[in-house]
Amino acid sequence: MELESILLPGVDAKRPLILAGPCSAETEEQVMQTARGLASLGIKIFRAGIWKPRTKPGGFEGIGVKGLPWLKRVKTELGMYTAVEVATAKHVREALAHDVDILWIGARTTANPFAVQEIADALEGTDIPVFIKNPVNPDLDLWIGAIERVHNAGVRKIAAIHRGFSSFDKKIYRNLPQWHIPIELHRQLPNLPIICDPSHIGGKRELIAPLCQQAMDLNFDGLIIESHCNPEKAWSDASQQVTPDVLDFIINNLVIRDITQTTENLSMLRRQIDELDNNLLELLAKRMRVSKEIGQYKKEHNMPILQAQRYDEILKHRISQAEQMGMDGEFMKTVLVAIHEESVRHQQEIMKQ
Repeated sequence: MELESILLPGVDAKRPLILAGPCSAETEEQVMQTARGLASLGIKIFRAGIWKPRTKPGGFEGIGVKGLPWLKRVKTELGMYTAVEVATAKHVREALAHDVDILWIGARTTANPFAVQEIADALEGTDIPVFIKNPVNPDLDLWIGAIERVHNAGVRKIAAIHRGFSSFDKKIYRNLPQWHIPIELHRQLPNLPIICDPSHIGGKRELIAPLCQQAMDLNFDGLIIESHCNPEKAWSDASQQVTPDVLDFIINNLVIRDITQTTENLSMLRRQIDELDNNLLELLAKRMRVSKEIGQYKKEHNMPILQAQRYDEILKHRISQAEQMGMDGEFMKTVLVAIHEESVRHQQEIMKQ
């Protein structure tokens, strides 16, 4: 995929690229006060929600076009770039008419190919950077499809935003990180910059700092963080916004790993990993051969494939063993379930013969 740099003139090329600002533009005073605080810290890109799609009706759904002149004032008076979310072709036209510098497509919109195509059509002939959030559900193909639709419209300044994935069981995070999905996105589209959205992943301001560090450790290119001059009184998503001063503290305490350094010790460790992976594959292949033999026995003795009690015993015992060895129980359950599914598939093939 042919891409151009998303960096705008005057924005440093160093990691992380920072976009910051309130979840919603509420009043002109709130926008300017927050922007002044961020500009004083050297932050160059001011983000603010103008149109806010809410999960349920009745909440604050954005100030609308009325807020766009406020962003233009941020540009004029503070020299910052501005970024807003767009969900329709009309939003695109209105944002461009007010000289917005960066557009992003939200998670709910990314999940709808019709909406993404409408936005892509409206973007034809422009060279504005467009950032695309992951869809609400963990569907990598849907995410890549949205990126391709925008790319097919001729846009070459594209980045992805990882904001986590919705789950019925929220647990710690508002949206589960599922880091393996943006990692796979990077594997498939290595030239595509990836920005992390810790505000929407965490949903709580105390989770923003550790999530930012995780993103940097995974070599993400930037961060988009919600910052408000008075977070406790924010009209939307108050619990996940931080003041400019707190944001400055978070950024200044990030540890940015050296991605260019390669040592002989690391090379040796990687060779060990390669050898161990080969051993694992050989062991798994042997296990599947035994599973086929078990499948043949079950077929000859007219036995069902699934032995629920045996499967339950294996899960409990192996997970307990893994935890004693310092591994996470949920991780081992995922591995065992995948191995069992592959074993069942082999035995089903035996039964069909």
